[in-house]
Amino acid sequence: MFFFRKKRDDSKLLAPFLSGVETDIHSHLIPGVDDGVPDVDTSVAFISQLHELGIRKIITTPHIMMDRYPNSQDTLHGPYLEVEAALAARQINVPFNYAAEYYMDEQFENLLKSPLLTLNGRLVLVEISFVSAPPQMHHWLFQLSARGYMPLLAHPERYNYCHKNFQQYKEFKSWGCQLQMNLLSLTGYYGKHVQQAATQLLDANMIDYIGTDLHHAKHMQAIREIAQNKKLLKRLEQYPFKNNKLTTG
Repeated sequence: MFFFRKKRDDSKLLAPFLSGVETDIHSHLIPGVDDGVPDVDTSVAFISQLHELGIRKIITTPHIMMDRYPNSQDTLHGPYLEVEAALAARQINVPFNYAAEYYMDEQFENLLKSPLLTLNGRLVLVEISFVSAPPQMHHWLFQLSARGYMPLLAHPERYNYCHKNFQQYKEFKSWGCQLQMNLLSLTGYYGKHVQQAATQLLDANMIDYIGTDLHHAKHMQAIREIAQNKKLLKRLEQYPFKNNKLTTG
């Protein structure tokens, strides 16, 4: 359940309004591997702030996009351990793990030949082009399911080509996809049309998980400002996101 109370006069301590989410499953907090945080200090600062806002566990999801960010467990594990060590040194007690956000393009099928990084042993976060859905998407989702994975489509509200074709979202669900919404989509951060799509998806009870998709300081500041949006806080409190039911292993 989410909580809201009047902000302190010093504006430094915020109510833990993300306590109902409990686990953030989409962020870019491994330093220097994609377009997310540049260094360990920034990663630790963001983790600390998310914890202040009510997040109790973080599974961060660096990009695996072979043309731009050809990551793998080999490239991610070292920087991840640096963050873990910094958290321990500063006595910040927030469980911090990593999976990935896989970009589904023509190289994705090759990635399927090896074990994928998952949120809970089965749930795989995937994203698609912001220009158009790949024609092979149905096939790739089938391949994921055939290998025992559950695909989770990142930020569907941001795929503009779906805004005038709500049936496309229903197709994604019918193909075995669960849907993950970005928290900031509901604030208008990405634009009015994305906000409208996000609201419509919530109204239709089609969203399964929510995530911060936190990359940088502007995102962090916008997330903190949600504490002042009583209408949105109430909506978040009432919606049955699955984040707090996510188990690892």
